[in-house]
Amino acid sequence: MKDALVVIWMALSTVAFTFTNEAKAQAQKDFFQELSKAALSLTAQKVSYDPQYFKIDYPNGDVPADRGVCTDVVVRAYRKVGVDLQQEVHEDMQANFDAYPNHWGLKKTDTNIDHRRVPNLMKFFERQGSALSIADNATNYKPGDVVCWNLGRGILHIGIVVNQKAENSQRLLIVHNIGDGQVAEDILFQYKIIGHYRLKK
Repeated sequence: MKDALVVIWMALSTVAFTFTNEAKAQAQKDFFQELSKAALSLTAQKVSYDPQYFKIDYPNGDVPADRGVCTDVVVRAYRKVGVDLQQEVHEDMQANFDAYPNHWGLKKTDTNIDHRRVPNLMKFFERQGSALSIADNATNYKPGDVVCWNLGRGILHIGIVVNQKAENSQRLLIVHNIGDGQVAEDILFQYKIIGHYRLKK
């Protein structure tokens, strides 16, 4: 009888474990779909490209709603699904300052700008274990993925893959701001990809 109960308990535990893992996987998939929708919703917001330094609130601070750069697209999209990259980057950078790029001669963190710099976001995503391989196959890039590019002459760019395909193509569109506001465009392979990330909630 005891052995039978042990077998039943083990079987139930296996079922519960499988169910829990499947539920977590589905929740994560739903999160990325919501992130994709959040990014797409930003394209309805009229925004002028403005790289100037702004003093903003912390946490949940944002530059003026009608202003922004490429990083603000990513920050705003994640914030819509409950992730404040301003706070996340600041806390990790504050605890691990030397691990982050220091192209700007800073001696300490700055909550107004740290999360708005592409190299810092790349390092943060990498430190969270969310870095993925860079591939030339469009199917490797899923809705909710973050992609970074090198535009040349030291200029980096960042955007979010969304669940909307380019016309007559299997490539998914990218929501980004490269100068014309927050738009969805077919630019995945237009520039050299230097980073591919999938940050889980």
